[in-house]
Amino acid sequence: MLLVLDIGNTNIVSALYNDEKKVVVTWRLQTDRHKTKDEYRILMLEALEGHSIAPDVIDGVIISSVVPPMNPLFTALFQEHWGIHPIIVQKGIKTGINLRIDDPKGLGADRIVNAVASYHLYGGPIITVDLGTATTLCAIDSRGSFLGGVICPGIGISVEALVEQASKLPRFDIARPAQAIGKTTRTSMQAGVYYGYRGLVDRLVKRFKAEMGEEGTRAKVVATGGFAQLIGQDCSEVDYIHPSLTLEGLRILYERNCKQEVNRDRCDDL
Repeated sequence: MLLVLDIGNTNIVSALYNDEKKVVVTWRLQTDRHKTKDEYRILMLEALEGHSIAPDVIDGVIISSVVPPMNPLFTALFQEHWGIHPIIVQKGIKTGINLRIDDPKGLGADRIVNAVASYHLYGGPIITVDLGTATTLCAIDSRGSFLGGVICPGIGISVEALVEQASKLPRFDIARPAQAIGKTTRTSMQAGVYYGYRGLVDRLVKRFKAEMGEEGTRAKVVATGGFAQLIGQDCSEVDYIHPSLTLEGLRILYERNCKQEVNRDRCDDL
């Protein structure tokens, strides 16, 4: 089975794919830069055991990470304990996406993976909206060229900053309120987050489409990330919601780089 890992600033999301390209199971671990390789190994084994899956069914691993210090840790973990050299999404792998930006080296792995998945699944032109730790939007044209995008503070980060910096404001559940005009402090905060991010997504997508010119009029929009369902379902500009878009992108990248017999030797060099 193929194990894919999306290492974010908040969580490490993992999924196992079978030979039919179907997800068998997913789980989350907290991202903690202070944990050791052995601690993560134990957590991985516990997650597998909790789903009644034998560790030796894993025969391939691909990792997307926005936390660079975690890359050598997980590489060593899988090499030493599984005998597998994982693919890390970085320079040198085959993506099928042309990066038409000024600083390709600075582009986050998660944004590359989302671009690969959205273009593969829906075709271009396509705009991805990732509502995760950060809120990012990226534009891909009809030829599969990554044009660029925006990065905004994520919903969780914004809420934490608001509560921590304003001592009289309470913590609250992030949810869809009945109306934008809140009648209590709590519902006012919920409305600010929910309707504010809805407006942010729709306004930025419209701006993207305008800057993309004729292709913008045909661009589809896919939302992903932890808050995709909550925010994306009511955004007028969002066409698709795909919560596991990043995981699918990792699966696709693995197939492009290692599944074919001709590519297996180069996997050890990535």
